Amino acid sequence: MRNRGSNSLPNQRLFATRRLIELETMSRREVRTFCRVCEPSCGLIGVVQDGALQALRPDREHPVTRGFACNKGIAGIDIHRDPDRLDVPMRVRKAGDFEEVSWDTALSEIAAKLRDLSERHGPQSIASYVGNPSAFNTLARPAISSFFAQLGVRRSFGSGTQDCANKFAGSEAVFGSSTIHPIPDIEHTDVLLVFGENPRVSHASFISIPDPMKVLKRAAGRGAKIHFINPRQIESAGEGVGDVVQIRPDTDVYLLAALLCEIDRIGGFDEDVLREHGERVKELRDFVQNYPAQRVESVTGIDAERIRELAGEFSRAKAASVHMSTGVNMGRNGTLAYWLLHMLSFVTGNLDRSGGNILSVGFYRSAKAGRREFEQGFVDTEFGRLRRGALPGNLLSHYILDVEEPVRALLVVSGNPLLSIAGEERLREAFAELELLVVVDLYRNATAEVADYLLPSTDMFERADINIAGLGLQSEPFIQFTDAVVEPKAERREEWWIFARLCQEMGLKSALDRGPTPDLWGRIDHMLHDRGLTLDQVREQPHGVVLPPLTPGDFYREYLQTGTGRVDCCPPGFTEALDRVELQFIASQSKGKQDLELITRRDAYMHNTWYQNIEAMKRGDRDRNYLFMHSRDMATRGLEDGQKVRVFNEHGALEIEISCDDDLMPGVVAIVHGWGNARTPGLRVAQRTPGVNANVLLPIGPDSFEPLSSQSFMTGVPVEVAAL
Repeated sequence: MRNRGSNSLPNQRLFATRRLIELETMSRREVRTFCRVCEPSCGLIGVVQDGALQALRPDREHPVTRGFACNKGIAGIDIHRDPDRLDVPMRVRKAGDFEEVSWDTALSEIAAKLRDLSERHGPQSIASYVGNPSAFNTLARPAISSFFAQLGVRRSFGSGTQDCANKFAGSEAVFGSSTIHPIPDIEHTDVLLVFGENPRVSHASFISIPDPMKVLKRAAGRGAKIHFINPRQIESAGEGVGDVVQIRPDTDVYLLAALLCEIDRIGGFDEDVLREHGERVKELRDFVQNYPAQRVESVTGIDAERIRELAGEFSRAKAASVHMSTGVNMGRNGTLAYWLLHMLSFVTGNLDRSGGNILSVGFYRSAKAGRREFEQGFVDTEFGRLRRGALPGNLLSHYILDVEEPVRALLVVSGNPLLSIAGEERLREAFAELELLVVVDLYRNATAEVADYLLPSTDMFERADINIAGLGLQSEPFIQFTDAVVEPKAERREEWWIFARLCQEMGLKSALDRGPTPDLWGRIDHMLHDRGLTLDQVREQPHGVVLPPLTPGDFYREYLQTGTGRVDCCPPGFTEALDRVELQFIASQSKGKQDLELITRRDAYMHNTWYQNIEAMKRGDRDRNYLFMHSRDMATRGLEDGQKVRVFNEHGALEIEISCDDDLMPGVVAIVHGWGNARTPGLRVAQRTPGVNANVLLPIGPDSFEPLSSQSFMTGVPVEVAAL
């Protein structure tokens, strides 16, 4: 008996172990999904155990993203599991002190306050601010727009005016549609000029490539010439991937004009293309002739001969392409720069050509959806003539503090305007004057700290979605559907549901009128019919549907949306801006050699508010941000590496530690954006490692944005630096 007993115990243990493995296997599953941090929508595998997301890895079987995912995408799991996430609705009791409330209580009280304000002061007393993540949330934008439209709200703000508003204005003026953005055909190009972008760090914008550095390396390997136009020797130019042409901040518009001037001088304009597809070509030529290489040399900091070399190389290339991103968008002339970028492609015959710039169509031909006459896109306001749509973020505090009919209620969705817009202290003063501030977000961020109600939203793993953000921008077009990887934790709710419930509380038309689980995908299904697809067909494929590759040849006939059917080479609506850019050029010529200009710097470990609270992103010397400065500029001022200094100008001041960076052009200093959480206790990691908010040094008010697009000035800002 004793022997049988001793033999049976190991057998029992073995059986129990096997059973445990079987149970674990049964409760463990892998879910295909995709990232919604930036445009490429890289394929991911979520590992779910007992209903919880346990791990995240790149999807190596994805036919387009092919196993690529950046560190920010993989870090999405840290955001999902962050103990500082908002899990339940909260209501302020007193400043900095919140109490939990039910959804019904929060929404009914918010609705009552909005109804009262609208009745007493009209819909102009209510405003919205919608942040960048909503662009990666297919169902959110329509629900948010419907709610505010039904309220009659016209004062809307958003992160686009700190990011890329210039591109929508520029394409609307040139091509007749804000949704036309031809992308460089890198796989077939011979020359590529990249303005204001560092794809190794930011993974590109307005072009969706899952692994841009791999594509650039492949192009360079077959002999393509790649030039990055940037004030800093950026990481992207390493490992044999092209070179950097260093340029003074906010002068790209003059370099682009000079390139066009020199190309025209050597006969590089494609006259056949211009005759067939262009209008106001003479006006374009007249403008660029004012900026020959010799004249712009002193302002851009680029030798005239180097400019001529670039012009000749681009003009002679069998196929040449161009791209531009936020480093230029954020300047004083982002729309004009984007116009001239389009012109560089068009007048040389490289638009709609293999190896040039080609329109990516994707799963829906959106060119007509963005159609509008440029001149009709403006409205008269308290602050002059502004572009319709999102108002300049730099006027948000002014609309609260300085107008006869002020904003009294602000609803902020997936955004953090207190830190992402210039003028933090004035915004704090303005927000204190509001009668209602509501924040819908994943976190209790800096803006939420001064809010009246906090409403917890789901993250990208807790909702169904399609990869809509890359529409019209994909180098390899595809559409993929993902179900929620896991159920929303606690009382987190999707944005569409939050605004549908608010509609119900206010007696407005609501998606929930169709029942508790309405079909919200009819719009997408209708869009897919444009390509002969249905949403069901897309859902049936684990990786979605790969669409036809980019094909040149149809742009002018099928997609150009101007009233004349021709590319507008010098839109009449630019007249005042062209005069202004010349005045700025003259002023720039008087800048002293010792003057400093501030640029914001992209960082591989910082993205937006959500990434400020991730412990893994703050290791080592990443526990703060720095003032990066060239050694020559440091020596001139008697400063040393690691020293704490005061950076200041007429707009504000901050104290920060110096880090020597000789990759910067002398006269240029840089600070990584996305920091400044000393007063954000709801983000414990971020508050412990707060850094400083670079945006306190940026201008605000009527002269702080480009009138053509409402784009904020955020680069090339004059500053002074002094030892403490």
